[in-house]
Amino acid sequence: MARVTKKQKEALAKVDKNKLYSVAEASSLVKEITNVKFDASVDLAVRLGVDPRKANQMVRGVVTLPHGTGKDVKVLALVTPDKEAEAKEAGADYVGLDEYLQKIKGGWTDVDVIITMPSVMGKLGPLGRILGPRGLMPNPKTGTVTMDVAKAVSEVKAGKIDFKVDKTGIVHAAIGKASFSAEKIEGNAAELLQTLIKLKPTAAKGTYIKSIYMSSTMSPSVAVDPKTV
Repeated sequence: MARVTKKQKEALAKVDKNKLYSVAEASSLVKEITNVKFDASVDLAVRLGVDPRKANQMVRGVVTLPHGTGKDVKVLALVTPDKEAEAKEAGADYVGLDEYLQKIKGGWTDVDVIITMPSVMGKLGPLGRILGPRGLMPNPKTGTVTMDVAKAVSEVKAGKIDFKVDKTGIVHAAIGKASFSAEKIEGNAAELLQTLIKLKPTAAKGTYIKSIYMSSTMSPSVAVDPKTV
């Protein structure tokens, strides 16, 4: 069993495991109990009352976090030559087509988001087994397959994230950094939670948001009261 350090014990002592916190309280507490030497990510895990095996209960969407993710998102724009200039101007880190398709074929996936055009999707199909498991395959539903490449790149750079319920019914998402103010963490968390509420499938019965936990990298998790969102 892993040894609990003095700092971890202090952090655990500050979290009341029998209490459900408001989003604002959790945002402040997570900052307080984060003691790693790097700028830790702040994450939200939301358990939904859905059956992800049923297509009519799948929850997937995008949200633009009002205060960004705090992460420098690396974007690859796979576009035709006539779109290269606008992709570069919008802030894409890598821009091109065939040369990057070859690199991906060889195993290169050192990016966070891939944005492309409908006409290029046919070339990406054979790379699905490389991109799919890494969550990098562009999808029209998340706005990463579009003719408005510049807008898509700008939104991702500004803090747009996509999320999807996993097979256990949980949505995991990074909502900022521990260096953010508690107010910014709260704002980003609220935006994600409100988006999830709007996406409630009509086929989902009973309690929709079953539990919410906020944590940072290596910190204890803090339970958030679903009734407060």
